[in-house]
Amino acid sequence: MRHVNVALFVPHRGCPHACAFCNQRTISGHTAPLTPEAVRAACETARACPHDVNDSEVAFFGGSFTAIDRAEMTALLEAARPYVGRDFGGVRISTRPDCVDDGVLSLLRDYGVTSIELGAQSMDDGVLALNGRGHTAKDTEAACERIRRHGFSLGLQMMTGLYGSNEEKDRQTARRFVELRPDTVRIYPTVVLERTKLADLWRRGIYTPPTLEESVSLCADLLRLFRANGIRVIRLGLHSGGSVEEGYLAGVYHPAFGELCESRVCRDLLARRLRDLPPGAYAVRVNPRDLSKMIGQKKANLAYFRSLGYDLTVKQDETVHMGDVLVGE
Repeated sequence: MRHVNVALFVPHRGCPHACAFCNQRTISGHTAPLTPEAVRAACETARACPHDVNDSEVAFFGGSFTAIDRAEMTALLEAARPYVGRDFGGVRISTRPDCVDDGVLSLLRDYGVTSIELGAQSMDDGVLALNGRGHTAKDTEAACERIRRHGFSLGLQMMTGLYGSNEEKDRQTARRFVELRPDTVRIYPTVVLERTKLADLWRRGIYTPPTLEESVSLCADLLRLFRANGIRVIRLGLHSGGSVEEGYLAGVYHPAFGELCESRVCRDLLARRLRDLPPGAYAVRVNPRDLSKMIGQKKANLAYFRSLGYDLTVKQDETVHMGDVLVGE
């Protein structure tokens, strides 16, 4: 039995702002409005696949779901309602921090919504203003409090490398997230897409996105921070697909970005284990589920340590806890 998300995209529907980085039509590959008929068709297709009902959701992503016309929003939820509880455990929605008042939260609960993700992106007001977000960090804090009070699971989304941000501001956003106690977090390095303000800033040389190496290093640290505080990171990097390839101009868009970050976490842990050992040949034991992460994409981690004088052989060992590594001669 596996987890299934019925991912339904609502591109640019209801969003009152044109953020500097945003082109949801390119990200999702969808331009036509989502209809109740499409919701029902997607649910019918997904329910036919073997899955764990309690660990599966109908998910409305890609726009500001609670900001769309109320009749349209309820029609979409009404289409999903017959499947909630029977075929899927609940409904997940994504929206803006300034579009979740008590009234809409009560309505969402009545329609079986269980999880709400907020596109906070940054907790720095200057960065939010530069990117045309139209809300403040205080708005995010207040929205989190209301969502918790109404009994929803809380998710937060952040972006690294935004226009006007830097590594320390991104780390501060992550630390503020920890204080807000979300259940889940998504981390997206900023990507420059056609037909956005950010594309113009990039072409004029005003904005330069972080490199892949800088983003992997930072996001690996953020991954460790959230895990240390019991917060699940459910996404690292923009999903591949849609029309992103056609609209991509610059920034970190890598199909295995999450794997690169996981491998960096493993590399850093192993580096600490080897810190007091002289260069030489060593056997490294990891849980089978960590094997590929420890080796790294295209054996990058092994090559890294070889450059430092360590000849490593990585072996699977089910007695080793996931996330740990043991080193021997």
